[in-house]
Amino acid sequence: MKKTAYIIMYVFVLMSCSKDHDDVVQTLATYMEGEAFEMGAVIACAASDNDSGNILTFYYPEKGASDIRYYETLGHQVDANAFSNYTRVLLNNAPFFNGYLGKFTQRPSKEKWIIITFELDGEIKISNPIRSRQISKPTVWNNEVAINPSQSGMPDFIWQDNPVGDNAIYFQVLSDENDNLLSGTYTYENRFQYYNTSNVVLNVTTESPPVLILNENYNFTLMDVSLDNWVNWVIQKPFISE
Repeated sequence: MKKTAYIIMYVFVLMSCSKDHDDVVQTLATYMEGEAFEMGAVIACAASDNDSGNILTFYYPEKGASDIRYYETLGHQVDANAFSNYTRVLLNNAPFFNGYLGKFTQRPSKEKWIIITFELDGEIKISNPIRSRQISKPTVWNNEVAINPSQSGMPDFIWQDNPVGDNAIYFQVLSDENDNLLSGTYTYENRFQYYNTSNVVLNVTTESPPVLILNENYNFTLMDVSLDNWVNWVIQKPFISE
């Protein structure tokens, strides 16, 4: 009887250690070991906050995504493509645009590489590495966008092209006054017309966007994203539909 109790206790300790290891110190390489995975399958980027000094890491959770995780390196002077350099960090996962997107918030003292993962359809989906640049190139927040309402219900948004010199793509969101996302699109051009997708190269809008209601309040948000998935600029501007 005493021997059985020892065995049970030993198994319990092993299980506890395994769980702690999985939840706290597991590297991305360990997590992926023996698992099917898809690289570049999570849309994600990061920006420095406007005034708090926090790093905001945004991602698009596809329908059915589960076990969403945040991984980071100790610093930025490492091989960003070596998954053994990434350790999981347990952070609160907050909704963004009322849950259409997700957001992790952290206040690191050093610049790092970040990867977001989730599980979907029996695979681990992995974002491309994100280089945080909150010290060397903090994100600029502004409202510098021209809105042309010449076509009723289809405003045209135009902003400065490549203001800091390393733009890879632009992400645009139109939302209502309650912060519900109406459309989410990516363009290479520095303009977007709601809802004209002729220059859209990637679309995360999952339902047909509603017609804008005359004289109602809406919001335009733009992220200027670099090759290493750092957000150079964030534009936020409310407008009234004409």
